[in-house]
Amino acid sequence: MPSSTEQGAGAAVAAAAAVIDGARLWQRLMAMAQIGQRGETGVDRPAFSAQDRAARRLLYGWARECALEASQDSIGNLFLRYPGRSSELAPVLTGSHLDSQPSGGRFDGAYGVIASLEAVAALARAGIRPARSIEVVAWSNEEGGRFAPGAMGSEIFAGVRSLADVLAVRDAAGVLLETALTDTIAALPEAATREGGPAPSAYLEAHIEQGPRLDREGIPVGVVAGIQGCLWLEYEVRGAAAHAGTTPHEYRRDALQGAIDLIGRLRDRCLRRSASCRFTVGRMSLEPNTPNTIPGRATFTVDFRDSDAVAFDELCRELREAAAPQPCELETRELFHHAPEIFSERMVEVVAEAARQQKFPACEIVSGAFHDALFVAQVCPVGMVFVRCRDGVSHNPLEYAAPGDVTAGAQVLMAALLRLASE
Repeated sequence: MPSSTEQGAGAAVAAAAAVIDGARLWQRLMAMAQIGQRGETGVDRPAFSAQDRAARRLLYGWARECALEASQDSIGNLFLRYPGRSSELAPVLTGSHLDSQPSGGRFDGAYGVIASLEAVAALARAGIRPARSIEVVAWSNEEGGRFAPGAMGSEIFAGVRSLADVLAVRDAAGVLLETALTDTIAALPEAATREGGPAPSAYLEAHIEQGPRLDREGIPVGVVAGIQGCLWLEYEVRGAAAHAGTTPHEYRRDALQGAIDLIGRLRDRCLRRSASCRFTVGRMSLEPNTPNTIPGRATFTVDFRDSDAVAFDELCRELREAAAPQPCELETRELFHHAPEIFSERMVEVVAEAARQQKFPACEIVSGAFHDALFVAQVCPVGMVFVRCRDGVSHNPLEYAAPGDVTAGAQVLMAALLRLASE
């Protein structure tokens, strides 16, 4: 049996013979963007909607062109299998999602799915069939814009939550997720029913960066080293509503002023402790919210993120245990928590080596956003390939990645997949 070094060298030689069809990749990205198109460049493609079903149908049609085997699991994750030489080896998985934000762009999620399909198509054109099968996956409901929470498909696949946990969820119009899911699975009867199966040997996901670093540094490809941990908290500061004109400042219990003081204290502490952290107040509401009344209640959210596991744990504890801003009272509620996910050195190196082989400038980067890879990491080693997006804009109709960059990312993805599938 060849050594891992020999397998890697063989995969590199084979990868040199396989070339991504960049023109077709771009054409397919633009074709997918027409499903749920909103304005000139926006996309509104909610999970388990008619638009989502049309997107899955389009993807399936492309997959048939290179004879991929289609299957769907109980949450509607769509798998497209490129068979390897050995059916006994666990497959390599690659993909992303097709659903979008209500005012999303053309590249978030869809790029990772289509780049994965084009990577497999390039291998097929070159007559390369690795030892392991490669499965392209379109994860269900990553965004959570219609049915909350997001990342349902990858979470259920990884056993983080069960199907029963989400079937009773309803969207804003009262539609039951179970009904929409049943309709979505039924809309693609050509796909076999997928039940269980071995855990993948590895998972790779290509994605636009959704941040400004690659664009500002002029680097087309990012080698993702991990995903930041995240804590969402809601703080409710309670004071006393009173007349704005008749209550002197020394007698006030101003909930808004208390919230401002608390936010400043928490933000300063986080930034002093960790230069890599992110601290965001994304939502605030006041009661009674009238021009001439001192706020009696101020409620706001904090989104805290960091890739440093030690700093993350320390600051999460301090954020949870924050003292009330005097003379007000404070109640703190935790909405979400996920520890940082640091990718294995081997997976990071596989992607980095693929970028070197393909001669694309690349740098190591940590993802500040959630991705399906975060949850798939519970069942197998994961890696990610980022491509730069203009000004770091995402979740926005202005989201844009250049044709050359999406092709570069797909080429790196293909080389990394081939390496993993050859081991």
